[in-house]
Amino acid sequence: MQADPLNRTSAATTASGQVVPLSKEALLLDMDGVILDSMPCHVAAWLRALSEFGFHVDEEILYLHEGAIEPETAVKIFSSEGCLMDSEKFHEVFMRQKEIFVSEFRHQVRPFPLINDILAQLKREGLRMALVTSSHRDILDAVLPADLLGIFDHVVTGDRVSRRKPHPAPYLAALKGLEAVSPGMAAAVENAPAGIRSAKAAGLMTIAITTTLAPQHLMEADMIISSHAELLGEIAGIEMFIPPSSTSSDT
Repeated sequence: MQADPLNRTSAATTASGQVVPLSKEALLLDMDGVILDSMPCHVAAWLRALSEFGFHVDEEILYLHEGAIEPETAVKIFSSEGCLMDSEKFHEVFMRQKEIFVSEFRHQVRPFPLINDILAQLKREGLRMALVTSSHRDILDAVLPADLLGIFDHVVTGDRVSRRKPHPAPYLAALKGLEAVSPGMAAAVENAPAGIRSAKAAGLMTIAITTTLAPQHLMEADMIISSHAELLGEIAGIEMFIPPSSTSSDT
């Protein structure tokens, strides 16, 4: 395992180089940008919807604030970028973005390479799994394959909680749904600052993966990884052979 240049917390290694995995009972994962390679599609839909309402933002803003669709938070973010709107207008843009995503982009969404195998292996190692996403349930049903959905013991979507990321409510709801799992015995996997803050505020050790953002944008996480295969090493102490022809999750 390569040394972490950012000095994030990581699984320990013995003198012989053997990985000592993190001792966790549950893994809570974001969907977009962690399970599914869907963020370019979401960003394209957001840009289209914003443009239809006369708003224009740099796409990096949408990646940086992925998941932060709590109306008050979103209004502040867009207004700071010159897109002056109130909560009602944001709701209109949000609903239009969903329409565009479902009609034009959802068919392009795919799981990241090897994610099925990786999650199935972690499940076999005894970890309980929860999916924690800001996407609404109808979007999840439209893009997440049934075999992947079946891996999770509990699912939290953005329309089933009172507050959304970066508020801790989504992750607290996931912990409650898993039952008898304390925050200290669980880890979260996220790819954007709002999700990291949500998980950290819920008391979870948080792993960031660089699928959509560079490491410097993920510094609030406890650990930063560059591929999904690293989860096996960090969580279960298993090294995964990646065939040369396989596509990495890096972007």
